[in-house]
Amino acid sequence: MFKVQSKSTPWAWVPTLYFAEGLPYVAVMTISLIMYKRLGLSNTDITLYTSWLYLPWVIKPLWSPFIDIIKTKRWWIVTMQLLIGAALGGVAFTIPGPYWLQGSLAFFWLMAFSSATHDIAADGFYMLGLDQHKQAYFVGIRSTFYRIATIVGQGLLVMLAGNLEVLTRNIKFSWSLMFYGMAGLFIAFWLYHHYVLPRPSDDKGIEKMSSQQIIQEFWITLKTFVQKPQVWAGICFMLFYRMPEGLLAKVSALFLIDSQHNGGLGLSPAEYGLVQGTVGVIGLTLGGILGGIVASRDGLKRWLWPMVMAITLPDLVYVYLAYTLPESLIIVNVCVFIEQFGYGFGFSAYMLYLIYYSQGEHKTAHYALCTAFMALSMMIPGLFAGALQESVGYPVFFLIVIAACSLTYIVTALLKIDPEFGKKKQD
Repeated sequence: MFKVQSKSTPWAWVPTLYFAEGLPYVAVMTISLIMYKRLGLSNTDITLYTSWLYLPWVIKPLWSPFIDIIKTKRWWIVTMQLLIGAALGGVAFTIPGPYWLQGSLAFFWLMAFSSATHDIAADGFYMLGLDQHKQAYFVGIRSTFYRIATIVGQGLLVMLAGNLEVLTRNIKFSWSLMFYGMAGLFIAFWLYHHYVLPRPSDDKGIEKMSSQQIIQEFWITLKTFVQKPQVWAGICFMLFYRMPEGLLAKVSALFLIDSQHNGGLGLSPAEYGLVQGTVGVIGLTLGGILGGIVASRDGLKRWLWPMVMAITLPDLVYVYLAYTLPESLIIVNVCVFIEQFGYGFGFSAYMLYLIYYSQGEHKTAHYALCTAFMALSMMIPGLFAGALQESVGYPVFFLIVIAACSLTYIVTALLKIDPEFGKKKQD
């Protein structure tokens, strides 16, 4: 067993590390949507440009092996946090300028690649910086602070930008100030973690194999991945199980804040931060917790179809919202909570299947490939979701999302899963 050469308590760095992991992802995937909508960009352009930002997470397995041999994971963490802070500052700097779209997108790309690299290093460092007992103890803590980052990002920070819009009467200046604040926060994370992160003896960063050997190992991993039983059924499941959510995710956020004469609900950024960034995230979290509990008790196979229904049927709330356009914020909150709770519960089946498919030799590398398909499943439908919505309108678009749910049922029916997988083993 390795020794951790540090007196730092895990409470000093695990919560802040995973808060810092979650916040840039939210900035790239969600805050950028709201900002671009407030700055007048069309839904077609917003979904097209921001969906490409999934690409670093899609191709993450290609460069993750090099992080193990170039420098230490600790070095990667603090360096990426500094780069993320610089990228956030770059977004803030370019927003008020004449080339705000090109400039902000360039810095969002830098943020996305830095965030994906930070994810790799942080997850590896977690296993090096803690023994097995503490890894198990803090797994819930790290997930909790990742969720808190989500609430802060698409909840409190979007609310802050909306309130600044009211105070300054200047949309660009308000969002610029908010991103400058995020940049300052990440500079603080960089300084804090530079001193607080432990220095595990196993985190050596010594080159253990050549680049040629790494490439050879990658091809072996890829070969064994596609030789698994039910490979095509598995890949189809990874790509199409979340197809409705891939269409819905970005457009639903735009629908909530779009003006009523465009068919949206016309929520202010502050109202959006409450509805989607707070109530929605709480529903998502509770659904995920319940999904994990029931799957661990009865196994994935027992709960697979209830989870399929949970991730698809609640999408009907957006059909209701689009056709009725309710004025009551309570009704909107209830609908979003139901949809996000169902998504959290149904998403448990997806994550458990990735673990199930990755079992056996090279399971860590195979799981990384599965997460690449997971990111791709959100990226592809997002590229054209905005254009589709603008061509048919919100009500018909949400009906198309419901029709796309048939793909979820079809690919699930192709799977063969061990009934014992996921159950707690009895002594």
